[in-house]
Amino acid sequence: MSAPDKIRNIAVVGPSGSGKTTLVETLLAASGTISRAGSVEAGTTVGDHDPAAVRQHRTVGLSVAPLVHDGTKVNLLDTPGYADFVGELRAGLRAADSALFVVSATEEVDVATRAVWEECATLGIPRALVVARIDHQRANVAAAVAGLRDALGEGVHPVYEHAGDALIGLISLRRSEYADGERRLVDPDDTELERVRPDRDALIEAVIAESEDEALMDRYLAGEPVEPGVLIRDLETAVTRGTLYPVFLVSSLTGVGVLELLDALPGAFPSPKERPLPPATDPRGRDHAVLAADPDGPLAAEVVHTEVDAYVGRVSLLRMFSGTLRPDDTVHVSGHGMADRGHEDHDVDERVAHVYAPLGAALTEMPYAVAGDICAVTKVGSAETGDTLSSPDDPLLIHPWPMPEPMLPLAVVAKTRRDEDTLSRNLARLAAADPTLRLERNAETGQLVLWCMGESHADVVLSRLREGGADVETEPVRVALRETFAGPAKGLGRHVKQSGGHGQYAVCEIEVEPLPRGTGFEFVDKVVGGAVPRQFIPSVEKGVRTQLSRGLAEGCPVVDVRVTLTGGKAHSVDSSDAAFQTAGAMALNDAASHTQVILLEPVDQVAVDVPDEHLGAILEDLSSRRGRVQATEVGAEPGHSVVLATVPATELVSYSADLRSLTSGAASFTRRFAQYEVLPNGARAGSRLT
Repeated sequence: MSAPDKIRNIAVVGPSGSGKTTLVETLLAASGTISRAGSVEAGTTVGDHDPAAVRQHRTVGLSVAPLVHDGTKVNLLDTPGYADFVGELRAGLRAADSALFVVSATEEVDVATRAVWEECATLGIPRALVVARIDHQRANVAAAVAGLRDALGEGVHPVYEHAGDALIGLISLRRSEYADGERRLVDPDDTELERVRPDRDALIEAVIAESEDEALMDRYLAGEPVEPGVLIRDLETAVTRGTLYPVFLVSSLTGVGVLELLDALPGAFPSPKERPLPPATDPRGRDHAVLAADPDGPLAAEVVHTEVDAYVGRVSLLRMFSGTLRPDDTVHVSGHGMADRGHEDHDVDERVAHVYAPLGAALTEMPYAVAGDICAVTKVGSAETGDTLSSPDDPLLIHPWPMPEPMLPLAVVAKTRRDEDTLSRNLARLAAADPTLRLERNAETGQLVLWCMGESHADVVLSRLREGGADVETEPVRVALRETFAGPAKGLGRHVKQSGGHGQYAVCEIEVEPLPRGTGFEFVDKVVGGAVPRQFIPSVEKGVRTQLSRGLAEGCPVVDVRVTLTGGKAHSVDSSDAAFQTAGAMALNDAASHTQVILLEPVDQVAVDVPDEHLGAILEDLSSRRGRVQATEVGAEPGHSVVLATVPATELVSYSADLRSLTSGAASFTRRFAQYEVLPNGARAGSRLT
């Protein structure tokens, strides 16, 4: 098995449709890992084995495709490019030591690519780039490379120059010619050498600037030749330090540039030993010694992806940070900090039966997995995405990576009672596998709401529920409203029953007045002369509170009122706690009949991060949703603004999808509850909003 310095973990990232999965297939075929490259359109690729990915013709989950080249194991982590699956992208970045951005020679750098680039910069992840589809009839390779430099910075440097059906290596100064899938290396002519000289000089100067050989720059400036091996070594140093971002040129269709990229994977990208590891604590939060990619160190692995296979059950994909994992090892499974997503804190010891090397959906048994590698284990029942696996003798906890907040609610209902049981089991599996999915069982509306990242994510969730045997339907998401009194009113509650033996006797008089929004409920006792005995005053309050929770005109909970008990009557024998509770509820209902009861709707505080070119459209759309814009601030990213507004929650049910459509995926938003406000024309409304 590979040692950590002979492993490379590279996340393949980029916008949806840029050719990431096709590139991975091509590299697997070129390395001999698979006999021939599959097709995204035909659903035959290694990475897109999920039925939802085959149906949508795009990657929807993280997959691992290992290959071996020049004695080095390269784990290619194929990540989704569509915004709905950003959680899987972040999992891929967590598992990787570097990122390979794939952009099309026919497209400009989009907003989503810039955002992921900045995220990698924040995380300190080394980056390289591939300009794919250089054979396309609309391809403009020179413009694509220039666009990358303009968008991503001066550290972007091509390492090959495009020359028709050939490439010229700027380090080797060799021309790669391709014919019938075969590569032939020849010397470029003088004209080509002169043409590539400016880019070559810029690349070599950027590489040498990171060299630990201080005399190397002087030698180069003096005109002395520098060996390609030295430059490649220093190129990897520059990439690891994040000062240089090499650009490779590839056509997966003709094979041009594929072998050049394959040769670069072991030499131009950092190993796990060259990258810092995430900090670890014990399950109680106490600091632990800094981890290193050492096979002899303490066991520390993280579940970066979970799948449920129809035949083998739960498959947990692990990034090995430290130590060595062997079959039959007992591990400590620890997960904390995800309770808000339905993942309760847990610490469990379990036995690992087998350790596998994953290749897409295929699993091959391996004798052990060492620090720095990526492996899979099955049937570790308590392991969820984001969990830490460690030794029971030295339990560890690696805090999970930041998860995006789902913003699209989807209400589902099982068709039959049998489907309800199946739905419950399937939801537990989905929640364990997908931290971007949040489950909400709304007691007020009686709905089961799945909070998803967007429409495509919702489609995947529904398909997995149905594939698991749960016949479910969707229904409109209902928003829980509130009621309140529009004005002051008096109410009388008289509960008198006599039917032999002990009867029931309780009379109470109350005054109700509305309070400012967000105040809640107040109960005031102004009884004089003992009209209501002291022991029954709490009973009246309890009855009022019970009726407030049940609602009045529309059955919605009543808020923001003050109820004052002013008088009443009691019987020395027939009065009781239950009788005064009933009288209190009756008094509140009576007061409601003497004034107007109005409906209140929840209003959220919304922050929309939007490129300035879409600002006008966003402001107009918010206005159409009854939103009130409070401020427009300068965004953290150049050319962006943040719009702060309050918007009724009923208008935000589909906002996630609508915002993406309105801005071509360039904007994002966050929301939090702000307050309840009067629903327009909501007095004595006939039904709840949906």
